[in-house]
Amino acid sequence: MTREEKAKYIDDLTAQLAEANVIYLADTAELTVEVVNNLRRRAFNANVSLRVVKNTLLEKAMEKVEGKDFGNLKDTLSGATSIMFAEVGNVPARLIKEFRKKNDKPILKGAYIDDCVYIGDDQLSALSDVKSKEELLGDLIALLQSPAKNVVSGLKGAGGKIAGILKTLEERA
Repeated sequence: MTREEKAKYIDDLTAQLAEANVIYLADTAELTVEVVNNLRRRAFNANVSLRVVKNTLLEKAMEKVEGKDFGNLKDTLSGATSIMFAEVGNVPARLIKEFRKKNDKPILKGAYIDDCVYIGDDQLSALSDVKSKEELLGDLIALLQSPAKNVVSGLKGAGGKIAGILKTLEERA
């Protein structure tokens, strides 16, 4: 790679890092081409962008990003590193977790999600259990609708009982 190509690569990576709010770093070393292609296909289907990066170039790109503190994420840059970009914070974690049912890797090195940094593979379960914004809104709406549904069903049920009692009394008379 020439110096100009490296500079362009770093600039492109810097732009991606600056605009992304969900970034995962994973170790995909020693995976065969077939397994990596399968992982890429699954990532693509889950709206996750996956690419292998050079650690030194990624570190330089992280340093160039303004307004984001990647914290100890730079310390994880050793060995083979793949970077995942996503819109939803838990999707890459779920993808890794599901993929590891049949494979030993990828191993989570770290993640950056909305200004929070997570380091280590032990964070994978916590990250996959985090609810997305849409899931939280859905839960909130369900909680808000629940009391109203109970009141309405109670009124319907009570109204039906009263009507039934009145009808029975009418038939007796």
